[in-house]
Amino acid sequence: MTSTIFLRVYGLFLNDKNEILITDEFQLDTAMTKFPGGGLEFGEGPMDCLRREIREEMQQEIEILSHFYTTDYFQPGFFKENSQVVCIYYLARFLPPLNFKISDKAFDFPEMINGAQSFRYVSLSELTGLLTFPTDLKVAEKLCL
Repeated sequence: MTSTIFLRVYGLFLNDKNEILITDEFQLDTAMTKFPGGGLEFGEGPMDCLRREIREEMQQEIEILSHFYTTDYFQPGFFKENSQVVCIYYLARFLPPLNFKISDKAFDFPEMINGAQSFRYVSLSELTGLLTFPTDLKVAEKLCL
């Protein structure tokens, strides 16, 4: 039996109201709410991955401020049997100007089709009730300490 390890990299973007940016997405026929970011591609480092993902998803340049957390326990993958997910989270900030829409409502796109995505800021206290994945929930706990 073969197994697969997926490495995912996410950005934590806080605003001046102590709110954090999340993304609502419909991917792999699944509605999800998570932090912005995505999968590491062969040949790139984690910070390069985050910069690429933010460029692809938001047409936005960023500055990575510091490492925040890396998964330190076994997390099975959700979408592939016999898989493990390792996630790396960085505190980051957007370089002006902002090039993407920030919504004030969840899943702010016309229809639930694969690839649909919107972004919104939420207060740190709201995170645990919104996030889809266990690794993001662990980060939310750490952010609120």
